[in-house]
Amino acid sequence: MARASTPVICNSDREAVLLGVREAAGVPAMIMSASFIGFGSMVHDAGWTLAQGIVNTLLTWALPGQITLVEMYNAGAPFLAITISVGLINARLFPMIVSLLPVVRRPGIPKWAYYLVAQIIAVTSWVGVMSRIPDLEPERRFPYLVGYGSLLFTISPIFAAIGFLAAGWVPRPVSIGLVFLNPLYFALVFLLDIRKPNKIIALALGAVMGPALFMVAADWSLLLTGIAGGTIAYVAGAKMEKRRG
Repeated sequence: MARASTPVICNSDREAVLLGVREAAGVPAMIMSASFIGFGSMVHDAGWTLAQGIVNTLLTWALPGQITLVEMYNAGAPFLAITISVGLINARLFPMIVSLLPVVRRPGIPKWAYYLVAQIIAVTSWVGVMSRIPDLEPERRFPYLVGYGSLLFTISPIFAAIGFLAAGWVPRPVSIGLVFLNPLYFALVFLLDIRKPNKIIALALGAVMGPALFMVAADWSLLLTGIAGGTIAYVAGAKMEKRRG
């Protein structure tokens, strides 16, 4: 069942920022922390230094791209190939930013602030903020995003460091499993809003097409699944919405 909309009143930007921090500090932060503990352990096993793992987290900040960077570098891939691969993987964040920033805009905020905040938008922050935005007054949405995204961004290198230092205590299968908690959380939260048929179609197609395309073209399976599945889900969902209307 979809979550009922409950209006939230914030009397100042500070209250909106703190609300974002509090709501991110629950399950989203727990999932993010566990995932980055797994990533930190992976960095250790790959022979990287703690500093390299932290810099990777701060500059790349999105686990699929970070993992790809580590694996391709260790495999001896050329710099250009690593750059293109990480760029393609993190390109999935672009539609999220494009869909989120317009609804948090408000007069008086300089353009550079939007560019800066775009750097702390990842899957977890996008899902949480988009689900809360309908309940917030328009002028409080931007500070809420700042609070929510900043907390998740800040704790990521901290827990990556914890995972790195605890690498000897965490079995490798466990550390790998922790990394996949984040996409699993995203899928479950995505399913909460069953009013949108395109979301259900997208998840179903991803579950079917992903493994099938991996067997055919492992290197391109994620990209092809996203483009083909997302396009089909969008078109099919739009047609279903049109029929309903």
